Amino acid sequence: MTQSTKNTHLLVYPFSGSGHIIPLLDLTHLLLDRGLTITIVVITANLSLIEPLVSSYPTSLHKLLFPEPEISPAPHPLIGKVISSQKLFQPIVKWFETHPSPPVAIVSDFFLGWTNELANHLGIRRIVFSPSGALGSSIFHALWRDVGEINARNDNGDENFVVSFTEIPNVPELKWWQLSLSHFYKKGDPDMESFRDGMMANMKSWGIIYNTFEEMEGVYIDHIQKQVGHDRVWAIGPLLPDEHGPLVSTGRGGSSAVSPDDLFRWLDRKSDDSVVYICFGSRFTLSEKQMSSLASALELSKVNFILCVKASDSSFIPSGFIDRVGDRGFIVKGWAPQLAILRNRAVGSFVTHCGWNSTLEGVAAGVMMMTWSMGADQYANAKLLVDQLGVGLRVCEGGPESVPDPGKLAQLLDESSSVDRPERVKVKELSQAATKAVKDGTSRRDLDMFTRLLSEL
Repeated sequence: MTQSTKNTHLLVYPFSGSGHIIPLLDLTHLLLDRGLTITIVVITANLSLIEPLVSSYPTSLHKLLFPEPEISPAPHPLIGKVISSQKLFQPIVKWFETHPSPPVAIVSDFFLGWTNELANHLGIRRIVFSPSGALGSSIFHALWRDVGEINARNDNGDENFVVSFTEIPNVPELKWWQLSLSHFYKKGDPDMESFRDGMMANMKSWGIIYNTFEEMEGVYIDHIQKQVGHDRVWAIGPLLPDEHGPLVSTGRGGSSAVSPDDLFRWLDRKSDDSVVYICFGSRFTLSEKQMSSLASALELSKVNFILCVKASDSSFIPSGFIDRVGDRGFIVKGWAPQLAILRNRAVGSFVTHCGWNSTLEGVAAGVMMMTWSMGADQYANAKLLVDQLGVGLRVCEGGPESVPDPGKLAQLLDESSSVDRPERVKVKELSQAATKAVKDGTSRRDLDMFTRLLSEL
């Protein structure tokens, strides 16, 4: 702790959902280590995710606890959730006005754009925390800025209509069906306009923090700085716990659905880089047809694999599958200690939905990425991994009706275990760059700069 940071009080406000909360908690941990006092806005449903950190920093991390606001009716559940969060505006103002030493700034998730107005009302700074990468966030901003015009250009609703984002480096192109939430936009609809206003407010905030690093997304960080017109854009990732820390193998994000001892004993019996880890994150699931195709591909292949599925989806695993694959396969029905699995020497490739947390965890672990994007920013993340960085292969993309051919998928799974694949070489290099960025490189520099500017507020 330094004299300059010990009196700096920060309000941290994550958006509900483990994919948003976990990386912001990782950032909170780093800021606590630098001596800041932090109050974190938390709803009762997310208490279990927050408690391990609170117990580690009982005097400097405080909870501002609220019951979960009733979800507002809206064109899409996510938008309803965002709109509902605005009900906390006045309760937070009341808390702030009665606090003996209120925060100098608020760090809030990019879905909480309305907190920019909250910060202005309180006379403090607002910093956006983006749980998406800089490419995904660049596309998201451009999409919502121009959503009316984009929708008008595709007035017949052609699912394969191509949208080119010409101002963004490398001119990413996405098809209409890949553009998250924009299909629900109707000009003048109060909920949609409120959501859009929040997205636009992000670019007017005092600063933006990205969970990424320059070697991976430097060109997009530069682009965001040009868009906002200042250099208070910090790339401080990958935000991951220390390799030897207790949270890696135990409670990061939840309790493991299987005994970690059994899992790692199974991995110990496998040779280096021989295991394919398959997981589709905390929100996305496979349809019965997709699960059937994946299971057939795994049976046809020769690879060792860990298949992680939600407990509710385990009924889609074909009858007799586990017996037929024998010791080649390990099934997790529920939450898995993903970071510890990816960092294990036996794991060489990762079939992933390309959520940003999973993307960073896979890259940081140096495993080859096999992309199966399903929604949100995942199509952009797959483009980055496969087309630009060359660290992955596409195995499938799209919603429940996109079903890969089992024979072709089996071949890709087998090929992924080859040590000669160029993607393996490139991802190992990118992994080393990620480690350097955090230890003594650009991410460490940006985090130090951010902390210093906070202490001067």
